[in-house]
Amino acid sequence: MNLLIIGLGSIARKHIDALHKALPMERHTIYALRSGRGSNKAVEGVISVTSLNELDLKDIDFAIISNPTSAHASTVESLLPYRIPLMVEKPVFDTPAYPDIIKQTEDDGTLTYVACNLRFLDSLSFLKTYLEGKRVNEVNVYCGSWLPGWRPGTDWRKCYSAIPSLGGGVHLDLIHELDYLYWLFGMPLDSRSTLRSVSSLGIEAIDYANYCLTYEGFCASVILNYYRRDYRRTIEVLTDEDTITADLATNTVTNSTGTILFESEQRVADTYTAQMKYFTTLVKEHARSSFNGLATANDILKICL
Repeated sequence: MNLLIIGLGSIARKHIDALHKALPMERHTIYALRSGRGSNKAVEGVISVTSLNELDLKDIDFAIISNPTSAHASTVESLLPYRIPLMVEKPVFDTPAYPDIIKQTEDDGTLTYVACNLRFLDSLSFLKTYLEGKRVNEVNVYCGSWLPGWRPGTDWRKCYSAIPSLGGGVHLDLIHELDYLYWLFGMPLDSRSTLRSVSSLGIEAIDYANYCLTYEGFCASVILNYYRRDYRRTIEVLTDEDTITADLATNTVTNSTGTILFESEQRVADTYTAQMKYFTTLVKEHARSSFNGLATANDILKICL
């Protein structure tokens, strides 16, 4: 397959690795459109270009948009005339203010998918099936991690996560939690949030987010932060019969007595491969939509912001 990547940072390299693992028997030609503002270091197996004019875009099977969030909308818009299937790294945009772009992809039948790889985590997939038909009374979601440890060897204060103008902030970085709640339970009836930047990290971007999502029969609480040193990522669901907890860090699901209902050796890194298999299958089948296209992801972004 011929792949175009816009932005060749760490997440783009995860997608490249996932492509090779998802389709190990196929040859891939990978082009990367690079701005030149970051590292110009060559990447093995990747052909760097500085302009779309250097490529015959009719030969590109799909594109991955993984540049800073603030540039997603303009990048999608620049590729729309070519009707290339698009995988857009989450979050879809930095603001839900681009209805014309979304409408054009739908009118043209352009395949879009916003990459929220936790939908492919085994424990969440199990939880989704396990909860079918059960009465839910309360949901509590928590994700706390240590931003300075995210990208070893780099100045975390200068990465996009710490800079609001580039689309940084824990609410956008960890939009996964809002995304999988949508995937599990659908769109909430109402949402309220508290977004703050007051921790000892001393960054301008949001480093604490607290959401309350209202559903028909229950409320879901979501807490996200950048400053927790001991990583924790869980969803707790209180049903009529039990309390079910999915630990995303260990990929396990337990009940209130600690009994393991499900466990998997899958790592979060493996979800990128599963995600790539899903998307490339859609590309090969000439699909016109995915289960997380621009419109869906934009609705989730509205909750986030």
